[in-house]
Amino acid sequence: MTFTPIDETMPTAPATESALLLVVPVAEPAVARHRIEWDAAARVGVPAHVTVAYPFKPVELLDDTDVSVLVELCGAAPVLEVTFSRTGWFGDEVLFLEPDDAAPVVSLTRRIERAFPDYPVYGGVYDDVRPHLTIGHQVGVSVLRSAEREILPHLPLTQTITRVELWQGPPLAAATPGWHLVRSFVLGG
Repeated sequence: MTFTPIDETMPTAPATESALLLVVPVAEPAVARHRIEWDAAARVGVPAHVTVAYPFKPVELLDDTDVSVLVELCGAAPVLEVTFSRTGWFGDEVLFLEPDDAAPVVSLTRRIERAFPDYPVYGGVYDDVRPHLTIGHQVGVSVLRSAEREILPHLPLTQTITRVELWQGPPLAAATPGWHLVRSFVLGG
């Protein structure tokens, strides 16, 4: 048998990615049709959600200590009641639902980010965390404005969130279906 050493100078893409999400099923009737067309996450199986941490530590690298930290952090955070009364925009490219009070989500995100510093939210690209539920992105402002007009009559939407969900799947950039729920962490202990 011949052994071929791995070239450690060549980075390898992770087989999967993971995310910590606050799933918002109450939003599905208002946004599902638009998300499936214009949000890459919806097309790979991710439900309507507000992101707590993405990309997060890959599931295959999580150990018992990591899980214990997540259980403790989520248990110390309150059950969340999130209301979406308005839409928001990132430039003219991304349409989303914006929580009326984002502070509890930002607080939870920052606590998890401090506990897992090797996995900054959105790869550390943005200084601020602006919790949101994406409806669509990069499909043209006129398409997104039309979606916004259809969604606004459904607002406000309120969701009680009792857990943070750990989701995993192929890298989002690959646009390959297969994202699924791995585990939940109860909020409020």
